[in-house]
Amino acid sequence: MTPVFRTRGLTRVFRMGEVEIHALRGVDMELYAGEFVVLLGASGSGKSTLLNILGGLDSGTEGEVWYRETDLSHATERVLTDFRRHHVGFVFQFYNLIPSLTARENVAIVTDIARHPMDPADALALVGLEERLDHFPAQLSGGEQQRVAIARAIAKNPEVLLCDEPTGALDSKTGIKVLEVLRRINRELGTTTAVITHNAVIADMAERMIRLSDGRVSEVTENPHPVDPDQLHW
Repeated sequence: MTPVFRTRGLTRVFRMGEVEIHALRGVDMELYAGEFVVLLGASGSGKSTLLNILGGLDSGTEGEVWYRETDLSHATERVLTDFRRHHVGFVFQFYNLIPSLTARENVAIVTDIARHPMDPADALALVGLEERLDHFPAQLSGGEQQRVAIARAIAKNPEVLLCDEPTGALDSKTGIKVLEVLRRINRELGTTTAVITHNAVIADMAERMIRLSDGRVSEVTENPHPVDPDQLHW
């Protein structure tokens, strides 16, 4: 398989006065085209820091980060902005929707600046919200709001979808619906999808699980028979 991302010796140190916090300690890993991977770890393991660096939202202190043939670790802010805008979709635990805009309008914010966007209505149909296009966030459930956030992330046709605890604010039943959407997008669009979570159960639906502990990759597990989200036992 072709690596979309690869890191070598990636470290990230945060300095707070005279105190150094080592969030990442020499991470070597790859993410491959079209795969569904779960990055698993407890709070403080470094998984969110790693995701932010892969997405060009942060940079490492030492080491290398490559997106295909682009060296992100030495990229200018202009290159990183272009990378985030055109190649990566982000889904966070909190939906970050604009309350005064409808679902369609929240998605259109992204499509207006993308090179080859989907129609917002098509993106919302992919996540099962074709009947809720003109509803405002306050008129939607938490799960529906998260699906709008996913539609917004995929509407610019990114190659990579990076998801930071996308079910963290949801109950298990609603979370499974959101995971079903992510799985469908991965399969239908071929979008490389990385989901970070502390919930080990979610790893069962991934083709590969990368476990982080104390800023290091502690385990990589291949899963030849990933289960469907509705088979997960929360």
